[in-house]
Amino acid sequence: MASAQKLLLEGVSDAVCFMLGALAGYGLGQAVGIDIFADGYSGSGIVGILMVGLGGGAGLHLARIWRGRQQAKDRLKEAEAD
Repeated sequence: MASAQKLLLEGVSDAVCFMLGALAGYGLGQAVGIDIFADGYSGSGIVGILMVGLGGGAGLHLARIWRGRQQAKDRLKEAEAD
């Protein structure tokens, strides 16, 4: 795969998985009754913001794990072809 394609795949997968993780964190917060958009900075609002951030970080981490596994499979296929 060309370098530009690899970089595009990396950027898109990072962005998509970060957003999905952040939305999962937001949804989990909503499910337990935490509103991150409430007026002021209440304790529950801060916890909700933290959940969104942690969800986004977890999604990004999962994207990088997935990409690493894909690269390992590609390297294995190349080694078998040689």
